[in-house]
Amino acid sequence: MSPEDFNTHTASPRGFAQAFIHEKVGANAPTIVCVHGWPETKRIFWKVIAPLRQAGFNVVVPDLRGFGDSDVAPDGFNDVAAHAGDVVALVRDHLGYDKVVLAGGDLGGPIIQHLALTEPGWVDRMVLFNSPLPYDKTTMSHLDTRPPRASMDYFIRQATDADGLISELQTERSRMNYIATFYTSRYWAHPGSFSDDNVQFHVAPFADGSKLRATFANYESSIPGARVSAHVKLGPNQHTKTLILFGPSDRVLYPDFDKMAALVFTNHVGPFLLRDCGHFVPWEAPHQFVSGAVAFCADLLR
Repeated sequence: MSPEDFNTHTASPRGFAQAFIHEKVGANAPTIVCVHGWPETKRIFWKVIAPLRQAGFNVVVPDLRGFGDSDVAPDGFNDVAAHAGDVVALVRDHLGYDKVVLAGGDLGGPIIQHLALTEPGWVDRMVLFNSPLPYDKTTMSHLDTRPPRASMDYFIRQATDADGLISELQTERSRMNYIATFYTSRYWAHPGSFSDDNVQFHVAPFADGSKLRATFANYESSIPGARVSAHVKLGPNQHTKTLILFGPSDRVLYPDFDKMAALVFTNHVGPFLLRDCGHFVPWEAPHQFVSGAVAFCADLLR
């Protein structure tokens, strides 16, 4: 895996330079937009970009604002609605795609869920995996919906003491080592999913201190009363056809993510549990991700 495997493009439809991969098959091909989470960049989709293109998709994979090769946005917002607005501005307004399949997990999950509810005419369907979900007490009270408490320390620290945390990460190496724990010792991934070289490939974009601090702001925006660009719309969705994938080795997410997602997205395919796969589904289970997306979108690909 190399950063040079695909051409990185940039555009500035929202006042900052946003980096993205754009592998185009043709004007009449279906378009899949892959939205990464934290602590990820567009590189988490590196294994699936070429297979998706070969299957017949136009493939767009952006770096969210403040992540990877994208700039920090000058408006200071890093909430879900801001990211969602960036995706629409880039893919629909700049690239001209008027109908898309959205794929996402982790932070990318709420982004695509929000877009499916706010842009139903644009979002044709979704591929959702290992993502935050809205909670409904009436239908989910019997499920295991609480992430392991010990795994949430990072969330609390980044949401409530981001400046203190970044002040402790003074060097590029310390910042990269911090991010590396999410691919290794925190067991978000299934054991053995990331070699040492793989880890370095994914953590290298987080060496920049100002950008890393900006990514922490995604967590700050989740605190009640935080300044956000717009209200986030998350909730039951009976309209958008959704393929639900779940890497059950994930130790940071709800143990019953698959059952919860099936209740939120009633028009769903699956859920499918992926053996020996954790949080980082496109990297840990690329064949399942691609083959699932191809089968799910077979009518579009014809």
